Amino acid sequence: MRTFRIGLVIAALLGVADIAAAIAGGGDTPPLPVAVAAVALGLITLVAAGYGWRGRRSAVGTVVVTRVLSALGAVPAFFADDVPAAFIASAAVLVVLTAVVAALLAPRLRRRPATG
Repeated sequence: MRTFRIGLVIAALLGVADIAAAIAGGGDTPPLPVAVAAVALGLITLVAAGYGWRGRRSAVGTVVVTRVLSALGAVPAFFADDVPAAFIASAAVLVVLTAVVAALLAPRLRRRPATG
């Protein structure tokens, strides 16, 4: 139960980071569709993490999916030209933390055997 909650907290922090990065931009504002997608994924993650905290298994699945989609959005940083090292490092951290979140939340997604 404790690792599950840790996974939800990390996911929620990543959701907040998605929103903050899209809004703040740090001088390099992303294109509007990318910013909208990042904010949407961040908000969905936050809402789903709240429901997941209350025990909804479908919400936990939503958290995992939104985090994986967000991490996939960061992958081009590894292959594009002229990407600052700081962006590549943050993309790497995002991908690693997403894998950690998925690993921490995955046991909760397994169907429990029926008791008879």
